[in-house]
Amino acid sequence: MKNVTVTLDEETARWARIEAARREISVSSLLRELLRDSMGGQAAYAGAMDRYLSRSGSDISGGRRHPDREDLHDRAALR
Repeated sequence: MKNVTVTLDEETARWARIEAARREISVSSLLRELLRDSMGGQAAYAGAMDRYLSRSGSDISGGRRHPDREDLHDRAALR
């Protein structure tokens, strides 16, 4: 494990101390948990985005035809 020094403003440091005490862990453990959660969230988002972008257009639309410009701007159909 690597030691890192972090500088926090007083309000953030106070919140971290209170939150760590509420969870009954150290501030160091709290920061480790928060960073790991953030890393996991970013990895999950990146994986979901990769899966979405790898699909073809017909997969995304469920095989339905996308409306063309004329369909979208047909004022008579909106009345």
